[in-house]
Amino acid sequence: MGSFHMPEKLRSSVSLETSCGYLLQELQLIWDEVGQDEFEREKVLMELEQECLEIYRRKVDSANMSRARLHQALADSEAEFTHLLLSLGERSHPGRPDKTGGTLKEQLDSITPALREMQLKKEERVKQFQDVQMQIQKISAEIAGNSELNVSLSDVIVNESDLSLKKLEEYQVELQQLHKEKSDRLLKVEAYTSAIHNLSATLGMDSSEIITKVHPSLDDTCGQKSKNISDTILARLNSTVKALEEEKQKRLEKLHKLGKALTNLWSLMDTPYEDRRLFSHVINLMPFSADEISNMGSLAVDIILQAEAEVERLDQLKAIKMKELFLKKQNELEEICKRSHMEILSQSEMDNIMSLINSGEIDHADLLISMDEQILRAKEEAFSRKAIMEKVEKWILSCDEERWLEEYSRDENRYSVSRGAHKNLKRAERARITVSKIPALVDSLIERTKAWEEERKKVFLYDEVPLLAMLEEYNLIRQEKEEEKQRQREMKRAQTQVVIEQENLFVTRPGTSSQRVSNSNSNGGFGSASPMNRRLSMGIQQLGSSCINTPSQGTSIIKQSKKAQGPRMLGKQRRVSHLFTEDTASVLSTTYSGPSSP
Repeated sequence: MGSFHMPEKLRSSVSLETSCGYLLQELQLIWDEVGQDEFEREKVLMELEQECLEIYRRKVDSANMSRARLHQALADSEAEFTHLLLSLGERSHPGRPDKTGGTLKEQLDSITPALREMQLKKEERVKQFQDVQMQIQKISAEIAGNSELNVSLSDVIVNESDLSLKKLEEYQVELQQLHKEKSDRLLKVEAYTSAIHNLSATLGMDSSEIITKVHPSLDDTCGQKSKNISDTILARLNSTVKALEEEKQKRLEKLHKLGKALTNLWSLMDTPYEDRRLFSHVINLMPFSADEISNMGSLAVDIILQAEAEVERLDQLKAIKMKELFLKKQNELEEICKRSHMEILSQSEMDNIMSLINSGEIDHADLLISMDEQILRAKEEAFSRKAIMEKVEKWILSCDEERWLEEYSRDENRYSVSRGAHKNLKRAERARITVSKIPALVDSLIERTKAWEEERKKVFLYDEVPLLAMLEEYNLIRQEKEEEKQRQREMKRAQTQVVIEQENLFVTRPGTSSQRVSNSNSNGGFGSASPMNRRLSMGIQQLGSSCINTPSQGTSIIKQSKKAQGPRMLGKQRRVSHLFTEDTASVLSTTYSGPSSP
């Protein structure tokens, strides 16, 4: 039987009494004493050796298993450590042990603290990721309009395969962007709600009710912590603000229209200041645009209704006062036309306008504007006629003096000594000087009138009669009277010659001769032109009413007057007869034959 060799360390550690060799020797002594045969002895030793091998094998297997577990544990730790490094985004760790140094237990003991540190670091990193992602989800829910959604840490799923600082920074950047977007949206909501408050105050509306209709969370009085800032809410707020701005613009335009109507009506009806002051706030809004108006209640519905009621009331009064204003302006126009002897509207035309006013078929404001324009045109034309009219008036006054001089010359007692006779003599002298200037005055009038008609492209009418026709007719009559005067002079000389011859042939009394000469003067003098003077027209006495005439009318009248020159101006005989009397010829003869002694 082979000897049993114990390990060196085992022999040193086990006492001699308990060693396997001592026991084997003791067993040998026992067998010797008993007389155990060799076969049995070999058998027992074989069994002991087998049992020892079994025990060693179990111990070795157990040691192998323990060593394998240590290898596995070390490998798992290494793998976990590596995974943690990768997931945390770290390339290395100063506490990681060297694989080549030390026993397995030493290696495992050296990696365990570093692994624990990495695990704690991972847990902390996971919490950071959870916190950031939870905030991202909450803000995203608020932006999406799900502000009532409750997000907890348990609802957050973190991807542990990537817990690097870079990934965490990405989440943090995303969170910052969401914070900024949320802040921007809150600012937009605040701006929209502020605009709604301002517009509602200007329009006299309840802003809280309007905002609550958009979303209850937007009303500060509701006490909700978070506001809905979704795209839908922002769009609704934007449309609400635009609707209020459009309403503001519509109301302002309406008030502008009402203010203009009030101003026109006040101006038309001369409304006193006290009545206007009640609606001064409406008038004050007229120069401003919608962006410039922000006073509380300045565009309220009540103000518009009050202004509409006032306009309606004034419209009802306008029809009554419109007649008065129209008649006032009509009188003003007639007065301007009468002063300048221009044409005015006929009575039938005035009656037609009054009927239109009564029926309401004509706009009162337009009518008054038209009247104002006519008055302006009448004033402008009256101003252009002023110089001519001054000369016409001077001509008429000269004709009056001429007529008086004719009547004075026919007075046989003009040289008698009576009260006031010397005044008539002085006036007659002045009248002769005035009458002597008539031809030059008429020529100047004709020249000025022609220039006026050429500039205005129409006929200058004086009381509906062309002035040029009157002046030409006057010149024609003067020419006829000059010719008549010449005939009278020749007739007088012939009569005188006949009387002288008769006196030479017959002795006659001087009184008879004087009486005959006097009779010849009274019958054959310039006073015999009365049939011609009765042919003169009454044109200047026919006062017209229009200050605006067409050139065609004047031209036709002048043409008619020229055609009438052949039959001694029969058509013109009724125009200027009041400028002359039946004995105008005698005055003219006195004027143009030289001054006569009183």
